[in-house]
Amino acid sequence: MKFEHYQKKLLESEAYKQFKKENPKSYLCAGFFVLDFETGKHMHQLDYIFKEKKIATFSLDEGVKMNISSMPLKKKLPEIKEIVQTDLEALKGIVEDEMKNRTITDNIKKIIAVLQIVDGKTTWNLNCITDNLNVLQVHIDDADRTILKFMKYSIMELVKTMPGSMNMPKNIKVNAATAAASKAAIPKPEPQAAPAEEAAEEE
Repeated sequence: MKFEHYQKKLLESEAYKQFKKENPKSYLCAGFFVLDFETGKHMHQLDYIFKEKKIATFSLDEGVKMNISSMPLKKKLPEIKEIVQTDLEALKGIVEDEMKNRTITDNIKKIIAVLQIVDGKTTWNLNCITDNLNVLQVHIDDADRTILKFMKYSIMELVKTMPGSMNMPKNIKVNAATAAASKAAIPKPEPQAAPAEEAAEEE
């Protein structure tokens, strides 16, 4: 599904129209999506910044529901102005092609995708959960689908280094609602005989 589909759904909703009427200077600063390939249940969310660095989060899966962040951002996020080029359905294939290039044989079970402006570019910031309990952190340039960054982490190692919470690596820019949903989206590992990512910081 194209990003425009979800943006259009939001812009046509009464919840957004009322919000925009009250906050005419608000703007789109992020998109947050959870793509669950096991259950087929996905989550779609758009974030708008307004007033003193506050965030309005619009959930788009059961109608349009708005939630206002209780805490302001430490730093304003830039506006997403350009038309988003990469379809959500294409993200998995782009990552899988890069996995083949790196001889990674894991299967992707879930993708947590954040769309934001990074270094002046509209960028997809992905955390892909695999069947081998690994996290693939991938940055994709939305304009031409090039891989800007590709790193592999072990979920078990992340849990060990960050006890009590499942934080994303701190260079990922997400708000509190995004971090909470990310934590819920990461599967809990099964017990093993041997030890074999708002908590994210704004930069």
